[in-house]
Amino acid sequence: MQQARHHVPQFTGVLTAVSFAIVGVVIAGAVPSTLFPRAPTTVMAVIPHALAAVSAAAIGTVLGGLRAIRAGDVDRHRTLMVVSFLLFGLFLTVDFYRLAVVGPTAFAGPTVAETYLYLPLLVGHGAVALLTFPAVYYALLVGVTNPRGALPATRHAGAGRVAAALWLLTFGSGLVIYAMLHLLW
Repeated sequence: MQQARHHVPQFTGVLTAVSFAIVGVVIAGAVPSTLFPRAPTTVMAVIPHALAAVSAAAIGTVLGGLRAIRAGDVDRHRTLMVVSFLLFGLFLTVDFYRLAVVGPTAFAGPTVAETYLYLPLLVGHGAVALLTFPAVYYALLVGVTNPRGALPATRHAGAGRVAAALWLLTFGSGLVIYAMLHLLW
């Protein structure tokens, strides 16, 4: 870990580039749907609702992690932020599987809502989600590659605040998109 801490920006760049490539391939529909086994229809129907629950849980763990660090509980903060990262990974893995197998969910609401609410929100959500990758990777890598006592001398706190804000915006806007696709229309 000592050597890794000196290369956090490079590791962040590589992880971000790989993540962007995966996102691009999945969003472009370049992954053949036959590459993955198709889960039963009932499972596929439950995935959006399960992902909404994962998003809500992630909002809770991010907020809990922020509360913990403000209270000086570094161990709880670390645990909650690692759980947040795992939830982020779980969300992306399952959502990308769903996108690869069945494609995006069509908006069923009125055209005016799609044009002036849904699509702008979706574009903003996507942009913030992309910014989340490098912020989260950087904060996580600085946090896990430095000894606890060295963290105050790093950019971890500032990077963590940015990562947490982006995570909350991404998960929160994702829940609004979920509501528009699955609850409102």
